Amino acid sequence: MSRKKPAVDDRSFWQLPLLSALPLCFMSMLLAMSCWLVAPSALALPLPATSTVGALFSFAGERPANLGVAEGKFAPCPSTPNCVSSQSQDPAHAIAPLRYATAPEVAFDTLKATLQGQPRVSLLTATADYIRAEFTSSIMGFVDDVEFYLDRDADRIQVRSASRLGESDLGVNRKRIEAIRATLEP
Repeated sequence: MSRKKPAVDDRSFWQLPLLSALPLCFMSMLLAMSCWLVAPSALALPLPATSTVGALFSFAGERPANLGVAEGKFAPCPSTPNCVSSQSQDPAHAIAPLRYATAPEVAFDTLKATLQGQPRVSLLTATADYIRAEFTSSIMGFVDDVEFYLDRDADRIQVRSASRLGESDLGVNRKRIEAIRATLEP
C-alpha cells in the first residue's frame, strides 16, 4: 500500500519545511531588532531622502513638549545614554559647547547654513539666538531633536541633541555635534 503525498497547497504554514519559513522569520527578527536594539540614528545610511524603505518605516515618536530654553537652560537629558548636552553636569551626557571666533551673529548664521546643508534635517525654529532642528534617519525614520542656543554671556553656542526613541544611540548624537563643531570652530 503506497501513501500518497499531500499537495503543497494542502499543507498549512506550520507543515512547510523549515527553509521555506526562514525568510519570514528573518524579516520579523530584523524588524524587532531595529525597533528595540538598534540606536535610532545608527541607521542613517546615505540613501535618497525619498527612499521607498524610508516611506515604509517611521519611528519618529512624539515631539517632546519640554524643548526650548528657559532662563538660559535646556531641559536636562533623560537617564538614557542617547542624549548629549553642553549644560549637563553628568559626564556621560556632557559635551563641550561650540566656540566661535567671529561675531556671535555671524557664527549663528553659519551654524544655520551648516544645518540647512545637512541631509534629512528640518529646521523647526530659527531665531536670533535659538535653533531647533530634527534629524531623521534614512531607513527607519528615527528622529533626534537638536537644539542650539547662542549664549552671549558665555561667548559660546550651547547645544543639546537627544534621540526620541530607544535606549542607546551608539554615540550618534555626540558624533553629530562633533561633526558640526568641526565645520564651525577655527
